[in-house]
Amino acid sequence: MQISGARALVTGGSEGIGYGIAQALIERGARVAIMARRAEPLERAARELGALAVAGDVSIEADAVRAVETVVAAFGGLDVLINNAGIGGFAPLVEMDLDRFQQVFAVNTTGTFLMAREAARHFVRQRSGHLVNISSTSGLRGGQGSTAYSGSKFALRGMTECWREELRRHDVRVMLVNPSEVMTEIFRKWGEERARSEKKLRPKEIAHSIVGALEIDDRGFIPELSVFATNPF
Repeated sequence: MQISGARALVTGGSEGIGYGIAQALIERGARVAIMARRAEPLERAARELGALAVAGDVSIEADAVRAVETVVAAFGGLDVLINNAGIGGFAPLVEMDLDRFQQVFAVNTTGTFLMAREAARHFVRQRSGHLVNISSTSGLRGGQGSTAYSGSKFALRGMTECWREELRRHDVRVMLVNPSEVMTEIFRKWGEERARSEKKLRPKEIAHSIVGALEIDDRGFIPELSVFATNPF
């Protein structure tokens, strides 16, 4: 696709990977809207990026519907949805809290479904579109304490395969991106500062990977890609 002039919506776009993706798309001439739950960080990020701010919670159906409608109305259409919004929740199985487990699935799985459904309805009507789901290498292999997070990402991978099969006949490309550890603010939120390393991935590596995948001519696409740090230790 030609990114210059494209119209994109990035969920979880106020920080971290989402911010990096939005920035990379804007630098290449795309019109970008970013969506996030917290209004103040969202507005600040939108000003810095030159993006359209769309406040909302992807796990709330009315917010998902409104977000896509808002972007379509503001930009005159939608070409790209980057489903990036996600949260973590880590604990051993015997200590896992039900509320947190359900919250992780509500955002990472249900929220991605709701946003994808609304964007796909628009893509099918216009017979074009690019749906990019940001998963994780935790969706390829589970780990200790990752019941909720890995489970939600495994589910996302399965849903992405279903959507790819459904939407290809409508000339819609559906891609899955699996980042390894990326150094963002979420590490501080999770109390994982000790795990930080200058050799681990940054949001820009994920953004560059997505830009490269999108720029392939629309007759072909990369169904899934994983991005690892070369030597993070």
